[in-house]
Amino acid sequence: MIHVVYMKNLSMPTSPHLSIIIPAMNEAHSLVFYLRLLQRYRHAGCEIIVVDGGSQDATPRVARQWADVVLNAPRGRAQQMNAGARVARGEVLLFLHADSQLPPHAERLIIQALHTHVWGRFNVRLSGSAKLLRVVETLMNLRSCVTGIATGDQGIFVPRHLFQRLGGFAEQPLMEDIEFSRRLRRYGRPACLRQRLITSSRRWEQQGILRTIWLMWRLRWLYFWGYAAKDLKRDYSDLR
Repeated sequence: MIHVVYMKNLSMPTSPHLSIIIPAMNEAHSLVFYLRLLQRYRHAGCEIIVVDGGSQDATPRVARQWADVVLNAPRGRAQQMNAGARVARGEVLLFLHADSQLPPHAERLIIQALHTHVWGRFNVRLSGSAKLLRVVETLMNLRSCVTGIATGDQGIFVPRHLFQRLGGFAEQPLMEDIEFSRRLRRYGRPACLRQRLITSSRRWEQQGILRTIWLMWRLRWLYFWGYAAKDLKRDYSDLR
């Protein structure tokens, strides 16, 4: 069940061009930092929606200070992002992880990209300094451009009308970004923006870079060959 925790007075006569939808779960310790960085986009007329998945910490309370809308939704990125999209007023939806930083002027870059493409994503940079992370991010960006498949940490953006036509994200426990990209790709290849979105490398650093590479590629390979996302969930929990 979806519950509105907070909604700013949204009496503006026109809808924003862009709604930034952020699924969050127990992110209170870092959420202030990332949401403060997004205030420039609020000032530019963008809408920020934070969708909490049942956090045990102060995530919803923290989000209220920095977002236009805060929701509670069933846990799971797909469910949370779909919930945010249902209340979004923007013409374009940007799905952003809670630990990611947009490049400068991201809203302009997105609108420009959608003049020539029907959807898109940014190149990604992992926040850590390890040299191997530079290899990882380079391969992530290259793979995405070659395959036309984007992952959530690259910041997927899509016009709201197309998102609604596709029925949103499949509400599965993981790989929802890959599944959604496959459906989007039927309408066209993504705009692969070279400007870099910075995303946290904590998962790689906590679990070990090489181990994380192996687990992620293994899971994606199994998914490609038809394994159901629910059957892969247990292995994915090793990355969290």
